[in-house]
Amino acid sequence: MASIYSIVYKPKDQPNSISGDDYNRVPIQMAHLVVEYGIEGDQKGGHHPDRQLNVLSQEWLQEHKVQGYKTEPGQFGEQIIISGLAVENLSPGTQIKLGGDACIQVTNARTGCTRFEAAQGKSVQGLGALGVMAKVVAAGTIRIGDSVTVLETVE
Repeated sequence: MASIYSIVYKPKDQPNSISGDDYNRVPIQMAHLVVEYGIEGDQKGGHHPDRQLNVLSQEWLQEHKVQGYKTEPGQFGEQIIISGLAVENLSPGTQIKLGGDACIQVTNARTGCTRFEAAQGKSVQGLGALGVMAKVVAAGTIRIGDSVTVLETVE
């Protein structure tokens, strides 16, 4: 059964790193997801309607750890890590229920950028999708260990 493995975010009052070579994410046990925003209180929230959350699979991260990538929660710039579900294979439009009430929708595959390469100190060449970008379609509180269910794909 798939479940939430990790939740991290960047509090609005936290400064950017001086060198720009990491994501400065803070681990949390629970978060409130807000429609058209993302994680409540997150600096990333509300800036782009289709890029509210970065979501990765825990198994995908473990596969890439052996290649020398930094894979601790938040080091890939993600906010949510899911265990037991290959999110990198989900199509845009797929809806995923997190916990009891929250629901997110995959908007597109996540690709790397120069910021990601700087944070990792490695190229993104050959990695394929780095998880998915998603938007919040139903608000709710999520917690580490909550169940994760793929619901449907919306065109």
